[in-house]
Amino acid sequence: MNKIAYLQCPTGISGDMCLGSLVSLGVPVEYLVEKLNALGIEQEYQLRAELVHRQTQQATKIHVDLVHHQHYHHHHHGRHLLEIEKMILKAKLPSQAQAWSLAVFRQLAVAEGAVHGIEPEKVHFHEVGAVDAIVDIVGTCLGLDWLGIDSNQEGLPLIYCSPFPTGGGTVRAAHGQMPVPVPAVLKLWEMRSCPVYSNGIDKELVTPTGAAIATTLARSFSSPPPIILKQVGLGAGSLDLLIPNILRLWIGESVNEKTNIPDFANTSPNLEIISVLETQIDDLNPQAVGYVFDALFASGAVDVFTQSIGMKKSRPGLLLTVICYPEHLASCEEILFRETTTLGIRRTTEQRTILQREIQQVETPYGNVRVKVAWKGKATGKSITNVQPEYEDCADLARKHNIPWREIQRLALHNWYCQT
Repeated sequence: MNKIAYLQCPTGISGDMCLGSLVSLGVPVEYLVEKLNALGIEQEYQLRAELVHRQTQQATKIHVDLVHHQHYHHHHHGRHLLEIEKMILKAKLPSQAQAWSLAVFRQLAVAEGAVHGIEPEKVHFHEVGAVDAIVDIVGTCLGLDWLGIDSNQEGLPLIYCSPFPTGGGTVRAAHGQMPVPVPAVLKLWEMRSCPVYSNGIDKELVTPTGAAIATTLARSFSSPPPIILKQVGLGAGSLDLLIPNILRLWIGESVNEKTNIPDFANTSPNLEIISVLETQIDDLNPQAVGYVFDALFASGAVDVFTQSIGMKKSRPGLLLTVICYPEHLASCEEILFRETTTLGIRRTTEQRTILQREIQQVETPYGNVRVKVAWKGKATGKSITNVQPEYEDCADLARKHNIPWREIQRLALHNWYCQT
């Protein structure tokens, strides 16, 4: 079995969070310092780890303390790509750690160069090229190599990564005040066609260093692959957020055909990220519920539903649930606060498996009806699992011709099966 890793980043990813998760898994700080000092930066920094709490959960926080000797001061303003590559090659690191480190910095230089319109070799790294980021990137590659993460035929580690939260707001950088995500992070995501979503936290959640590590080393960005889980490392971020600001690094063994574990990745036709909003209400005029539904659907909700519940003081109430894509979370939440009496809304990010589907047209003696067709598998050799005429089309024709709705639906289904 291959040893693989999965980066789960509900609150984003940064270089120090990667290092923290690796040290949490047992990578010795002394080993990292010994190898990193071969880069010739031993007088520029000090590396230390501490256990901290993020929303009551314990995780490992890595600190890269810069030593401000005047002789080394100019390096803290950045280094060019070629200088960094020479440092890595001269250090004689373990072969995999060396190759991965070079790849991460090259990927980052390509992204920065694209943002500023210059060649990668001419990119002058600021924060990213400073000694703390060199420590984060090279240290992460050293840690992954120390843990024995296997590589594929192209030499890249068997690492997978979850989708990225976008964050929001602004952050001060070397080029001034920048919107979040910063341009380099956006370019790195674009280069790998990464799935992203908003978790509603308007902070810088993904740094250029973290994005470069993940987009260079990860094979794909989705739910965890089939894995026999062995260890989980927890790397703490610097920010104190409403949810634990922790990068979780899963380490395990890949599942092969002899392992008695179902391959959920192959049985899932399609997996996507969704947001779920929930709130209980016991003092809203029932006449307003229909209006709230319409407003939520107009704001991008995929589905809205209510359930009757018993609440405190034996009051009957409603549990109102909204399902939407992450990019519509904020607008749907705004509708709930504006149009209902709720004082609080729970939000979660979940995954759902969906069937592939398309809309087809069917002719009936009374007019055309759209039919939604859903299937499993690929378009070639697909297995049809559900066929449903569109309700509104059937209703319009039933009213127009004064015949039962069920008759229109029956004809639409019959004609669809006949034509296929």
